[in-house]
Amino acid sequence: MIDGDATEPDIVLYGGKGGVGKTTCAAAHALGLARSGTETLVVSTDPAHSLGDALERDLGAEPTAVNGSLSAVEVAPETGQDAYRGVIEALAAEFRDAGLRLDDADLERLFEAGVIPGGDEVAALEYVARYADTDYDALVLDTAPTGHTLRLLDLPGVLAETLGVAGEVRRRVGRTARAARSVVLGPAAYWGAGSDDTDDAVTALRDRVGRVGAVLTDPEHTRFRAVLTPERMAIAETERLVARLRDADVPVGSLVVNRLFTNRANCDCERCRRDERRHTERLAAVESRFDLPVRRVPEFDGEVRGLDALDAVSESLV
Repeated sequence: MIDGDATEPDIVLYGGKGGVGKTTCAAAHALGLARSGTETLVVSTDPAHSLGDALERDLGAEPTAVNGSLSAVEVAPETGQDAYRGVIEALAAEFRDAGLRLDDADLERLFEAGVIPGGDEVAALEYVARYADTDYDALVLDTAPTGHTLRLLDLPGVLAETLGVAGEVRRRVGRTARAARSVVLGPAAYWGAGSDDTDDAVTALRDRVGRVGAVLTDPEHTRFRAVLTPERMAIAETERLVARLRDADVPVGSLVVNRLFTNRANCDCERCRRDERRHTERLAAVESRFDLPVRRVPEFDGEVRGLDALDAVSESLV
């Protein structure tokens, strides 16, 4: 079970400060779930992808089978661009229908102006929407560093408002165009004219984003795991992250203290004693400052890459 809950959530997000090992933890958790027979997809939403390196697989924008029940995918930034390009093209069609002249260069300028914000984050939401209701039993997300992750989680609300305005502009322009044509053509003006069809690009994207926003705040389906190392800066940033997540109603399941030095070799040198003492103190600080379960991932020698190394990490996560 995940985080001690009676039922396992469908979606687990790993996030935290850059460089704390989010990708390693997400990949290891996903592998551990897959080893137990759970059909699992691990998704990297970080524009600086390293999931393929951790798994030692070439990954792309479509799921790649890794091992048994595990598949992996790296979000393609153009997915977000394509999503809101469709919105702008729908708006441009209405403007042209109303007699406002827009050529391809005008359309490109509208697109580059970023009418819909957060291309990378929109792409991540598109992937969640695409795979949250599929045959996968679990979806594990390796998110970008804290700032990107918070924008991702804020985006459903921002886009809902932005797309709502865009849809209203589209409807108003369409009504104005049809009214103007009716003066000249009468009822025939409405034959073949555009409609406020709910299947248009604006409404479709708004609905998808809205569904994802609901999933990400549903404690029965989603948990966020905040990853940190036993260092003061990482602890402080994690406090801010957890506070923001709770403000956004995102269910936080646990903390993952990664790269925890435990002196397993019982070395008596000054450096090992110092590191063990410091990490023990920092772990105690984490446990006292947060009202969350704490998972402990020991420090491993060398870089954690490949399925065998990730298997060792997964023992602390699943």
